[in-house]
Amino acid sequence: MNSKKLSIGDLAPPFELKGIDSKLYNLSSFMHSELLLVIFSCNHCPYVQAYEKRIIDLQNDFRDKLAVVAINSNDASRYPEDSFDEMVKRAALVGFNFPYLYDETQQTATAYGASHTPELFLFDMARKLVYTGKIDDNWQEPSKVSSTYLRNAVAELLAGNPVSVPETYAIGCTIKWKY
Repeated sequence: MNSKKLSIGDLAPPFELKGIDSKLYNLSSFMHSELLLVIFSCNHCPYVQAYEKRIIDLQNDFRDKLAVVAINSNDASRYPEDSFDEMVKRAALVGFNFPYLYDETQQTATAYGASHTPELFLFDMARKLVYTGKIDDNWQEPSKVSSTYLRNAVAELLAGNPVSVPETYAIGCTIKWKY
């Protein structure tokens, strides 16, 4: 899918998506938080699976200041393990502490210019993009992480400082586009 990726300073594109709790979510659903983290995710990608606990921990550590939302945009007709029903099962199995939304039309992924899972978009209170890319520098071995890009960006923003590394490249599986 050919789409323009968001740039630092861009506003968060609007969305209205169904969560695994059957509620509809949009940007206003997260206005209570200073920061909003939008993660393009899915069930089957080993990179996503490796990062799930780290995302849960991040949400626990910053729950009063950071809203996390995961969005699955994969084509479930070709990847049934990423279907809505499987999303419900995965979230319960892993213990997600954040909304998990289904982008069945793939319009939200296109609007954000997302290409990978996981791919992150961190927005400030004005919902301007302040960080995009990956979670850290070692998806396979959490004990060997030396750069916690996302955690650093959140901490810097909450301390009133600019993000020192606003962009990294996303690693992971590609979003599975409909043809």
